[in-house]
Formats: sequence, structure tokens, C-alpha cells
Amino acid sequence: MVQSSPFAISNNSVARLMLQVIGATVPGAFALLVFFGWGVVFNLLTCAFVALATEAAIFKLRGRKITEGLIDYSALLTAILLGLSLPPLAPWWVATIGTLFAIVFAKHLYGGLGYNPFNPAMAGYVLLLISFPVAMTSWLPPQELALNVAGFGDSSSLYFLEQDSLGNKVQFYQQGIDGFTMATPLDQIKTATNAGFILDEIASKPIFNGWQNVGWQWVNLSFLIGGLYLLARGFIRWHIPVSFLLTVFVVSGFLHTYDNTQFASPLFHLFSGATMLGAFFIATDPVSACTTDKGRLMFGMGAGFILVMIRSFGGYPDAIAFAVLLMNMAAPLIDHYTQPKVYGAHYD
Repeated sequence: MVQSSPFAISNNSVARLMLQVIGATVPGAFALLVFFGWGVVFNLLTCAFVALATEAAIFKLRGRKITEGLIDYSALLTAILLGLSLPPLAPWWVATIGTLFAIVFAKHLYGGLGYNPFNPAMAGYVLLLISFPVAMTSWLPPQELALNVAGFGDSSSLYFLEQDSLGNKVQFYQQGIDGFTMATPLDQIKTATNAGFILDEIASKPIFNGWQNVGWQWVNLSFLIGGLYLLARGFIRWHIPVSFLLTVFVVSGFLHTYDNTQFASPLFHLFSGATMLGAFFIATDPVSACTTDKGRLMFGMGAGFILVMIRSFGGYPDAIAFAVLLMNMAAPLIDHYTQPKVYGAHYD
């Protein structure tokens, strides 16, 4: 049988890519579970259920086969990324609202997969952060520093009923070993420096442990492992994560050199908050990020710069979502001016 080219066969598909990215989040998700408890699992399950149900309903309303919207796993990946970003014991309705917004408004309002200009998971996250700031900043201390640790039963009661079997609220479990309510390292830095403390004084708090960031360092290392797997297998390109992390390192290093009493070190920024999750799993979204090699480098640099600026001077301790969404807005323009020349074409 005579056949036309191309003769190369590729095993890549949208579903395979999405499943590989989901699988690469497992080390980071496990680290979150170990350090912050069962609320991580509840967030992931709630987001996944709402995302798949919403995706199926929308495809039904559009008169398309429901399986078309489910077998590419794009909605599931959006749910996983959003679930990993939420505080472990934020109420169930927080995850539900964020996921609904991500799937309905940030994805299907623009036409569905391949047409959305913004990262759906981060659009849902920003909606929640602006609408419910208290719930979205109610992170628990790492379990080894927690004064009270919620088991599976208490975690489920707190998640679905907003109180445990004894009537305690989530604030009861936010207390650290020193008896005070603890926050993430980025929260601590933001609050303490605004109150006039210097970094050496802030580092004495248990959660920093000599700037090792109890819990968060291992969470970021786990997402780094997953990200390196995706790079090694060729499921993502190196341009965005490398330029993003390098920019975070350089810009935060410059600020730290300028004033090491107020601005945290580059290693602190790299292994705090959602830095590695953002670098390898969020900023690399193939739909909403840039598509040219030069554009990807500029995209990563821009997101890294915005991240450090907001962390250092803005009102939010972490800023992955804002950095990525702002660069999503710039992606079409960047792609327009970084298109490579067509082979054989001549430009004056």
C-alpha cells in the first residue's frame, strides 16, 4: 500500500500529556499530605468531582458527547492544580466555587480547551483569593510544629462542617508549638517586615528553622522532582521553568544584596510557597503561555520578575497566580513579535 508522508508515528496526545503532568504532581501532593494533613486529599477530591461533573454538563448543553470532554483529562488537571493550591482545611465550598469558575468562565466561556487565554486553575484561585481572603490564607502549620493535629475524622468534619467533633474551628488547629497562630513562611516575612522586624529576628520563629522552611522546603523539592521528570521525558520545554527560576534567583538576589535585613535570600524564594509548582506545572500551560522559544523565555522572565516584586512590595505574600495571569495577557503580543522566520523566506 502506497502512503504519503509523514511516516513518523508519535505517541503524544492531549490525554497522555495531561495524565503525565497529573502523575508528576504526585510527589508534591504526597509532601503536602505529610506536612499539612488530610485536607489536601479532600481539596483534590472535591475539585476533581466538581470539575468532571461541570465539564460533562457543559458538553451535554453544547450537544456534544460527554466523553469528548472527559477523556482528554484537561478538566482533571485543572482541578488538581487548583486543589494543590488551596489551604488544606478551607471549607468545601471554597474548592467548589473556584473549580466552577475555572471550568465555566475561564475555560468554556472562551470556547473550551485550546481557546482559553488564561490559565483556568489560576483564574479560579485569584477569584477565591479576592473574594474569600480569610479562608484562602488559613494555612495550617506543618504537623511537626502544630500544637493540635487534626486526624482524618476531625479533618473531614472541619472541611465539610467547618468544625470538629468537639466544636473547634480551624483556628484551633492553626496554632503552633509556641501557642500562637502560625502562617506560611511567606506570610510571616510579609507581616513581620511590615511591623518593623528584620530578617534575623524573623528567622528565630520555629517555622523557619534557620531558613530551612519547615515543610515548605520539602514540598517545593517534591514538585521540583516532578518537574524534572516532565523535562526529562519531553512533556514540557525547558524555556519557561528555567527562565522563571533564574529570574527569581537573580532579582531576589539583587534585592537581598541591597538590603539583607528586609529582603529574603534567593534560596528562600525558590523553596517557599508555590514556586516550583508554578514554574513546572502552572506557567508551562501550553494553551495560555507563549508558544515560541524566545517568547517562552520572555514569559518565564516576566512571571519570575512579577513574582518577586509582589512578594517583596505587594500586598500578597505569594503571587504565582497573579504573575502567571498577567503574563497570560501579554502572551499573544510576545508571540507576535517573536515568531521565527519561515525557512527560505527573505525579510528586508
